[in-house]
Amino acid sequence: MKKLYSEVINYFKKIGLSTKPELEYTDAFSLIVAVILSAQCTDKRVNIVTPSLMQAYPNPESMSKATTEDILAHIHSVSYPNAKAEHLLKMSSKLVTDFNSQVPDTLEKLISLSGVGRKTANVVLAVWFHKPAMPVDTHVFRVANRIGLTKDSKSPLETEKTLLKNIPQDLCTDVHHWLLLHGRYTCLARKPLCDKCGLTDYCKFYDKKKAK
Repeated sequence: MKKLYSEVINYFKKIGLSTKPELEYTDAFSLIVAVILSAQCTDKRVNIVTPSLMQAYPNPESMSKATTEDILAHIHSVSYPNAKAEHLLKMSSKLVTDFNSQVPDTLEKLISLSGVGRKTANVVLAVWFHKPAMPVDTHVFRVANRIGLTKDSKSPLETEKTLLKNIPQDLCTDVHHWLLLHGRYTCLARKPLCDKCGLTDYCKFYDKKKAK
């Protein structure tokens, strides 16, 4: 397993895959807003709506004084806009009342915010606070299982724990981005582009595919 992780990490380093989020943000608040909006929505769509949203409400104080209808006017084109508008209003209000308008830097405090689950919290911890966190979305979950970095993992939390156990702390954020981008553009859910992948020598999914 140690060798597998080393080979996979070295492969991603070699091909020079980006280690930067595709979501656009300028500070911790705009990051957490963008990640909340990105649930079941493309980063491209989120990047379209966040500029006007953040111009209107650049900080927790201003957003907390808005109405859900005000916020909805800016984000109506994302998925589940009504629920997300409500989450953003409650999240910003709690930042003001409980955290002195500052985005907190611990998992426990972050997940106390409306619309912030474990994955969103880990994105903020990894990307903004540079902590050894491992956000597990559908791409990371799928790719880790297919390559064999996890063995039949049943949940994102199980995947997160396994990856954190085997990846050097200083590389956690980079590996998260690599696995996410690999799943988004190469290891697709329905039709993975195995002919364009350099990990087929290690991939358990590819072995099963060849055996059919």
